[in-house]
Amino acid sequence: AINYAAASPVTARKGGFSASQVRGNIYPKHGAAATAKTYAKFGVALPDYLAAALNSSNVERRQTGSVEAQPMSYDEAYACQVDIGTPAQTFNLDFDTGSADLWVANSLTPVLTGGAGYNPGGSNTSQATTDTWQIQYGDGSSAGGTVYKDVVSIGGISYPEQAVEVAVLESSQFLQQSTFSGLVGLAFSSLNTASPTKQNTFFDNIKMTLDAPIITADLKHRAPGSYDFGFINQSKYAGEIVYTPVDNSGGFWKFTATGYQIGSDQFRSASIPGIVDTGTSLLYLPNDIVQNYYHAIDGSKNSPDNGGWVFPCNNVLPNFSFGVGNGALMSIPGDYLNYASNSDGSCYGGLQDSSDIGFAIFGDVALKASFVVFDGSESPRLGWANKPL
Repeated sequence: AINYAAASPVTARKGGFSASQVRGNIYPKHGAAATAKTYAKFGVALPDYLAAALNSSNVERRQTGSVEAQPMSYDEAYACQVDIGTPAQTFNLDFDTGSADLWVANSLTPVLTGGAGYNPGGSNTSQATTDTWQIQYGDGSSAGGTVYKDVVSIGGISYPEQAVEVAVLESSQFLQQSTFSGLVGLAFSSLNTASPTKQNTFFDNIKMTLDAPIITADLKHRAPGSYDFGFINQSKYAGEIVYTPVDNSGGFWKFTATGYQIGSDQFRSASIPGIVDTGTSLLYLPNDIVQNYYHAIDGSKNSPDNGGWVFPCNNVLPNFSFGVGNGALMSIPGDYLNYASNSDGSCYGGLQDSSDIGFAIFGDVALKASFVVFDGSESPRLGWANKPL
């Protein structure tokens, strides 16, 4: 017989939680793979030059809590410990504000991710459902399977009947080198792919039990960072948090940056709508902005062979800053924009062109330079603050 979880929506523990990152080797260690992974995630077919580059590369209060986030190689992703089931099965999962599925590899089928798989039969709180899920990637590969309900605990906060989407099929080449076991989607639940019944994200299920309906991301460059749920740790940022409205009509954390600045040049006003995505490695912006940045770097070029903008590795890169709200400026250090080395001795840029994707993406290259608040209140908004780097 299956022992069902108690009716209480969360554990009775008061206080906060944080999630920890686990260091490991995830995707192929080159820039073209990071860009190809982003194309696949958002259903964009790979341009011929990028596919060729990829194939030729060898590369008394309510609840709060915190989870440490460990960077994988080249800061390609940040994995956090998540417990599923009773007794708990512990997994390293990637927190992803650009998707809304909590999915994990299945222990009973071949696991291409290389990470541990979830065994529903090993949990006495597991409940099978008739729902299925399917994610189709831009290269035609896919992941999908069945949906269970089970206890999910992150950083000390639990939800007893969280939808856990179990991957029966994983065919994407972008997951083959992974050492984490799946994703925790933290976008808006409207993006969830379960059918016929969309499922709520973990955040949507717990947020009304938190002190505040927020997640904060404090990712780091080549070092462990953290996600905090339900509270803002003032020691993690400097100055003021500047808030900007979110357009969640597409299910994403979408905002509009107000312009950009290259090094010490004059700030250039521009409307730059884009999504904030912890599950994307790089920063993708419109072509004119990307060209202006690399034109300031001697020897840089847009290289089809390498799948994007590259530059001589010994160059010192200028900072890149973007505007938020009423006059705030978030600055990304130049060394954060040196993403990875290529086999030809050049280096791949952490800023790339968003034209093929169709919208800007503020991925980890941008996020690890700032303290970011994801406010899921009735009128959602994003908060940005500078922090010690």
